[in-house]
Amino acid sequence: MDRLRRCTALLLLCGCLSMLTFYRISQDDPAVPLLPLHAEETISKCQKLHSIPSPPPGFSAREQSDRFVPGTRPTLFKNATLWTGRDAGLEVVHGDLLIDGGIIKSIGIVDAGAYGDELDVVDVEGAWVSPGIVDLHSHMGVGASPGLTGAIDGNSLKGSVQPWLRSLDALNTHDESYRLAIAGGLTTALVLPGSANAIGGQAFVIKPRPTAEKSSSSMLLEPPFHLNGSEYDPPRWRQMKHACGENPARVYGGTRMDTVWDFRTAYNTARILKEKQDVYCDKALAGQWIGLGEFPDDLAWEALVDVLRGRVKVHNHCYEAVDIDGMVRLTNEFKFSIAAFHHAHESYLIPEALKNAYGTTPASAIFAIIGRYKRESYRHSEYAPRILADAGIDVVMKTDHPLVNSRYLLHEAQQAHYYGLPAHIALSSVITTPARIMGMAHRVGSLVKGHDADVVVWDSHPLALGAAPKQVFIDGIPQLEKPHLKTKPFSSQKVPLTPSFDTEAQEAIEYDGTQPLDPKATISGAVVFENVKSVYVQRAGKVVEAYLARDGLDHGVVRVENGRTVCYGPQYICLETKAFAGATRIDLEGGSIAPGLVSVGTDIGLNDLQFEASTTDGVGFDLLAGEVPSIVGEETVIRAVDGLKFQSRDMLLAYRSGVTSAVVSPQISSEMHGFFSGLATAFSTGAKHKLERGAVIKDVSGLHVTLSMSASHSISTMIGTLRRLLSGASHGNIGEQSKRIVEGQLPLAIYVHNADIMASMLALKAEIEARTGNTIKMTFVGAAESHLIAAEIAVAGVGVILGNSRPFPTDWQARRILAGPPLTEDTTLGVLLKHNVSVAIGIDPPPSSFARNARFDASWAALEMDGELSGADTLALASVNVASLLGLDVQEYDMVATRGGTLLEFESKVVGVISSRRGVTDIL
Repeated sequence: MDRLRRCTALLLLCGCLSMLTFYRISQDDPAVPLLPLHAEETISKCQKLHSIPSPPPGFSAREQSDRFVPGTRPTLFKNATLWTGRDAGLEVVHGDLLIDGGIIKSIGIVDAGAYGDELDVVDVEGAWVSPGIVDLHSHMGVGASPGLTGAIDGNSLKGSVQPWLRSLDALNTHDESYRLAIAGGLTTALVLPGSANAIGGQAFVIKPRPTAEKSSSSMLLEPPFHLNGSEYDPPRWRQMKHACGENPARVYGGTRMDTVWDFRTAYNTARILKEKQDVYCDKALAGQWIGLGEFPDDLAWEALVDVLRGRVKVHNHCYEAVDIDGMVRLTNEFKFSIAAFHHAHESYLIPEALKNAYGTTPASAIFAIIGRYKRESYRHSEYAPRILADAGIDVVMKTDHPLVNSRYLLHEAQQAHYYGLPAHIALSSVITTPARIMGMAHRVGSLVKGHDADVVVWDSHPLALGAAPKQVFIDGIPQLEKPHLKTKPFSSQKVPLTPSFDTEAQEAIEYDGTQPLDPKATISGAVVFENVKSVYVQRAGKVVEAYLARDGLDHGVVRVENGRTVCYGPQYICLETKAFAGATRIDLEGGSIAPGLVSVGTDIGLNDLQFEASTTDGVGFDLLAGEVPSIVGEETVIRAVDGLKFQSRDMLLAYRSGVTSAVVSPQISSEMHGFFSGLATAFSTGAKHKLERGAVIKDVSGLHVTLSMSASHSISTMIGTLRRLLSGASHGNIGEQSKRIVEGQLPLAIYVHNADIMASMLALKAEIEARTGNTIKMTFVGAAESHLIAAEIAVAGVGVILGNSRPFPTDWQARRILAGPPLTEDTTLGVLLKHNVSVAIGIDPPPSSFARNARFDASWAALEMDGELSGADTLALASVNVASLLGLDVQEYDMVATRGGTLLEFESKVVGVISSRRGVTDIL
């Protein structure tokens, strides 16, 4: 030991003498520079300046995750059907999965004997198990739910270029979205700033599980090292949001040219700084310290410099070809890569342009069906995912939460699969591909040894409609405390068979996304639908199954003439006469005929592009705002029928999806928060214009009002106004319509979510009825909290049209939702039905493109009812029940023909509409 001390002392002495000698020489010889005090730090920084982010050496062999929570027990999943995410999404392993230490330990044949009793064993009995869902585009936390003005942190409006901002600094840990997203299987999300700015700031990848620290920072997955002031080689990936097109131009009163100039000036600033750094480091590494000074840096621009160094994943909100092409030029001018174009509604039209981007080809992160809400989304196509995949572009389905609730990101993949995206690519698009695009594929997005233990056990195949988690593990920790499970049909355990849309996809390309949507043929004569498996009809205000072919015995047919069904049943019954020998024949291949669906809740029929005022009916006057011109008259009631617009693309797409009629009320507020909407109308979504036979189903179908806590008037003011109207105090047109409501001749539809407001309206209804002796036909539309007073609603005889059968706490007045399985045993629909409330399903605005999904919304709602609803009952939710509650004639209705299955199934495709109102059969 003494010898070691002597050697150490000698080495220290030598070191000191060497430093002294260097100092004396440097003093005597000006050619030898003094080393600055920060020399070692500077050299280290310069050596790492060109390092590209990657996992540290040996990462895949780690024994424990950096996010491991002590006390988390290891878990063995036995007898699982494992979709691993490997082999381009094609690998499925039948076996076991072991997780421990927050990571995946083994997959396939697993020997876990060494764990003994310290192991939780879960026999999943063949259930599908996958990596957790990954969302590449979310605003969870920065756009909090429920939405309140004190937590609107998505966009800074202090300049179009702000690369220094960080979404982490606005990440609200109390957002209800986290819990709900986990219930949909989501385990990782990229939280982006908004799209108001050309460069909106830095984004961060999070895991939504609660942490002991309860902090925003503790939610981060691999935060960049600079956050804690440290340096590491290799560095971790950073993320940044860019936006082009309408948003930044509109917010800052400029044009696309201005936005591109903002980009170019910003990147030029970053390039100049980068070049200064490179020159500085070249000198420092060469030992040329004289006059070198401090390392050139700028806190505002350092992140953009890192983009140029290839250390940042750029996520670019960009819709149209002109904008995408402009950004591709920018990447080549400044030599940086874009990880993904987000929204990218026209990317499917220009896949080769994407490939011209500098560096790697950007992915396309897109919606399944949402489009046409503004001009730059007009050419959106549901076939875009499969077209892009065919062109070799990485496809990512995302939510833009809360536009699409992150809980249902998987449904975006399901819809993409329905419209032609291969199953393995569809699943990869919400798991493996986004993980890779955000630079996290080394730890999430695949079931691989050493990856994070983010695992979902599903109740059905993940691409089956309504698939829900039985349990979700994040970092090896089960997230659902007491999951409520529903039994799914056996058919849900397989990849859904989907129809062919090859022709439609080709037409989308040929017509640049504006392919004709008119029927292939409109026939007023005889039509025979063959190979019909089932027929549903409306009787006495209900839907009933009127015919079901016997397997292998019956050859079901439906005979139609002049848009009317004249016979259905076995072929030997319906084709006994020669009158139909020359009829048009359509083979449904085991399909079905069912009543057409009715849409309510969007402004379909009043606009072509929601946010383009020149394409809409416009916004009417608010009677409570005192803004009604005298020529209009304060007692005039606006009628939606006067502003009807036919042949919009959303209307025709809804028609082609089995939604043959819709009810719409006048819009009096761009935010859907106005009070007195006016008189609604019902119309055919397949008509060419208002004067066509059957185009307008009912001129006036009810008086619609909105009672919202977000309105500019108090709830008590609005209900007080209704009390006055229903008490007969008004005159003119408004007085006439109020009288019709009191006499039970005109339905009163109230758009409302809050249970307390609904309770006040039930009290008002009882008050008016007690005074008049009449029964008011009242329906709540939206009704997110209606389950809280279901018994009272039933006693009052009020109907409910749920605006969203899968509710979300968008704002405070709708925060007390019943989330449904696996979080709650019951759903709002189930509670209402148990109390014998007349209930239907509508749509919560704004996107009119949601109207086409009524068939799947109804089917999904039924799947959560554990078999309590028959196919006929389920169809009624979106057809005759809507019509009855909104005062439409339920004796006259359209019918829809589907090939390959019923209207409620993913396997089917709508191929015809039988319209008795219009006297024709449309072949689609």
